[in-house]
Amino acid sequence: MGIKLAHAFKAHVVAFTTSESKRKDAEELGADEVVISRDAEAMAAHANSFDLIINTVAAPHDLDAFTALLKRDGTLTLVGVPASPHPSPSIFNLVGKRRSIAGSMIGGIPETQEMLDFCAEHGIVADIEMIRADQINEAYERMVQGDVKYRFVIDSATLAA
Repeated sequence: MGIKLAHAFKAHVVAFTTSESKRKDAEELGADEVVISRDAEAMAAHANSFDLIINTVAAPHDLDAFTALLKRDGTLTLVGVPASPHPSPSIFNLVGKRRSIAGSMIGGIPETQEMLDFCAEHGIVADIEMIRADQINEAYERMVQGDVKYRFVIDSATLAA
């Protein structure tokens, strides 16, 4: 959704992924560029180039690799919440260029309504995989194994009365 929304806002969208297999999906969602974050040269090519990075990863990882990509006064905003803490970032990497790390949750009712209105205006919808209620355990196992694109949604018509 982040890629779709940023694209609709006319931002130049760069998606970061650890996997080449996700390149096509990111481009189809609206990314202008896709960078494989395990490719040191590709990451170095973007050093000091971003005003904002929205980090949606819900697993602990090296934040320094991304703060180094921020311009002076740039911000890395974390919206993914890992089960265990990220490794501590290098303070000099932040202080030396007045970079910031911030966090953000969803907004309140007015912000949510504004986002829904924007999505409706621009035809932005969530990509989901619909499942029956009796598939919840299988869906959970797939989620744990990383075998799900985007989100599962339970078809409420399959819930027992």
